[in-house]
Amino acid sequence: QVQLVESGGGLVQAGGSLRLSCAVSGRTFSSYAMGWFRQAPGKEREFVAAINWSGGNTLNADSVKGRFTISRDNAKNTVYLQMNSLKPEDTAVYYCAARPSRGYGLIVNKYDYWGQGTQVTVSS
Repeated sequence: QVQLVESGGGLVQAGGSLRLSCAVSGRTFSSYAMGWFRQAPGKEREFVAAINWSGGNTLNADSVKGRFTISRDNAKNTVYLQMNSLKPEDTAVYYCAARPSRGYGLIVNKYDYWGQGTQVTVSS
């Protein structure tokens, strides 16, 4: 059983920064691709960023390019999302997800395991 626990969310002013962490249980973390998604009230869950098993390949959604960076530490079983220059439209619950594959996916149904989510609120 794989469990994911996000942390690092909170309230921040526009232009500020937050770093989200996602700790993953299990011995096979390095064989999983990881993703970050977000869901705002009344909207569908959307892709934010993804990273392959080694960390050598990443992809960001157009809406966060140049502002967010995904990374992972396989020794710590943790994936991160560094969020800079935050905007009010970044307000959402952020979820990390694990895909039992070396390559990442861009859509929700490509991921088998999900965390409980962490709230990020950006005030204007």
